Amino acid sequence: MTATMPGAGPPAADGRGDDRRRGWVAALYRARGWLWVVPTVPAAVLALLIMVVLPPDQTLDNLAEWAFKLSPFAFAVVAVALLPKWRMAPGLLLLCVIGYMAYIDTEMVMRIQEFGRTADQDGSFEPVYQFELFITTFIVLLMLLAYRLGGARTANVLKTGVAAILVVVSGLNDLTFWALNDVWAAGSRPSELPWASHIIVFTGVPSVATAVVFMVLHVVLAAVVIALPVGRWVDRALGVAPARR
Repeated sequence: MTATMPGAGPPAADGRGDDRRRGWVAALYRARGWLWVVPTVPAAVLALLIMVVLPPDQTLDNLAEWAFKLSPFAFAVVAVALLPKWRMAPGLLLLCVIGYMAYIDTEMVMRIQEFGRTADQDGSFEPVYQFELFITTFIVLLMLLAYRLGGARTANVLKTGVAAILVVVSGLNDLTFWALNDVWAAGSRPSELPWASHIIVFTGVPSVATAVVFMVLHVVLAAVVIALPVGRWVDRALGVAPARR
């Protein structure tokens, strides 16, 4: 489902290509010029709802909230994977960097300053935490955007995006925070990770060992996703010869 399918080759010579092109994959491929708009709309609406309308919240209470908070990220990954390979790609990437420096970087500093002024108030850290998650999402999406506009096909961008989401939610940063942080209210490192609510909704409050297993499973799943021959499956569904490397 790329805009150009570089190296895809002609339809299969056995006559089955035309039949295969009547499938849903072929229908999506024919609509590839505008299909990116479909996931972009819910991604933007959900992101605005979470970032602007709803109050910042550091804790996930259940699986439904976990899925809701993650949904704009997932929709945005699909949108980036479906983007046409515009000739204005360098300009678009430069605009993203300008947007980061003009707003995201400044907003994060301002939120940290506000937290410094109100650190003794309940809920004062939530705006910082919320925006830190937004920055993480932005960095992953910018990486995927550069990959896509640099010529990567949709299947590969989608695989990379799904794998990146798995790593983001794996709890890797919670474990590094536990390992590297030397300042604890109890005076020593805890044996559990009570702040990792994205793990808690699956396992309950995780011990360090549970968090490590949770992280490793997600990283392994990410590696499996990367290894999947999705591009070959798409070529087969479209009835075209596999892309030459």
